[in-house]
Amino acid sequence: MAKAIHSMIRVLHEDRAVAFYDTAFGLKIADRLDFDDFTLIYLSNPETGFELELTVNKGRTEPYDLGDGYGHLAVSVADLDAEHARFQSAGLNPRKLVEFAPGGTLVGRFFFVADPDGYQIEVLERSGRFK
Repeated sequence: MAKAIHSMIRVLHEDRAVAFYDTAFGLKIADRLDFDDFTLIYLSNPETGFELELTVNKGRTEPYDLGDGYGHLAVSVADLDAEHARFQSAGLNPRKLVEFAPGGTLVGRFFFVADPDGYQIEVLERSGRFK
């Protein structure tokens, strides 16, 4: 069986992206590989072995076009209300809390936040399907 180990996104400013993911999700630099044309930064935290790989292409000055194919990353948290308040206090501009309950059955509670490069991250409460 396959095991998911990381997802990669391209970021324009390493410092800004690393600071956002640390503040928002407690992701710290696990490894940094520097090459002539690009740098790979692997972020992780003790909650999971899954990593986020940030790719910084050296010399790039224009923001990336995320196009219409990218959806979002998702993380789960124990206390969604507390995390939403923490994000607000940290100036991370989370969107509104949503209770997704089509037909009256709760599927999940969540909010979205965008990182400095415009990538969307869904923050889900650990309940129901998203434990």
